[in-house]
Amino acid sequence: MKKALWFVLGIAGGFVAAHFVNKDPRGQELLSEVDLRISEFTDRIAEAYREQEARIEGIVAGAKDVAEDLADSVADAAQDAGAGIVDAVRAPKTTD
Repeated sequence: MKKALWFVLGIAGGFVAAHFVNKDPRGQELLSEVDLRISEFTDRIAEAYREQEARIEGIVAGAKDVAEDLADSVADAAQDAGAGIVDAVRAPKTTD
């Protein structure tokens, strides 16, 4: 509980300090620069996230295509095997 109290006090102190810094023109310039840098950072992170998401979507689409092709091949093989079994059962039996 003591750590939470210090955490809340730290946040409140930060807001008070930012308020005093914002009153000064140089402080406003500093906070504006910090805001710009934070915006640049978040834009870079968002761009990297979108690139990674697109890369993963491409991998998933490729894997899906491979899985569909494999399923079609297995279905065709099963159908051919089934037809062979039906033909073998229907073929007349010869006795030697």
